[in-house]
Amino acid sequence: MHEEVENHQEEQIEQPDELVAERDELVDRLQRLQAEFENFRKRSARDQQALVARAHERLVKELLPVLDDLGRALEAAEQHEEATLEDGVRLVHRQLTDVLAKEGLTEIETDGTFDPHVHEALLSQPADAESGTVLEVLQKGYRLGDHVLRPARVTIAE
Repeated sequence: MHEEVENHQEEQIEQPDELVAERDELVDRLQRLQAEFENFRKRSARDQQALVARAHERLVKELLPVLDDLGRALEAAEQHEEATLEDGVRLVHRQLTDVLAKEGLTEIETDGTFDPHVHEALLSQPADAESGTVLEVLQKGYRLGDHVLRPARVTIAE
């Protein structure tokens, strides 16, 4: 019996050493995991910034020809060539519209009934049309994908 008590006491003494070692191992693993996660977070943030920078670069690169044509239109304006100026401005407008359309920009439809999700009523006036019908577009509205960038500003029938 005396031997059993001594063995039991020795086991109790060994257990705390084993628990301390196991705890130290778990703390070490946790610290490594935390460091790996922090590195992953930083790497993801850098990758995202690089992606945004490349997207901006691509868009600006596509807008450079538009800028060139606008410069040519301004030169034509200095020489008072009205027809050339009008053609130049139309060309620049078409190019800019095409570039932005490639990026997902679409014009908000304004035919028909007022929709508060995509239209902003600035004025209402009596008209022969049904109440809530869009009468005039004061400023075009645009979407980028499904997101409304700017609502169309309109006049509606009372």
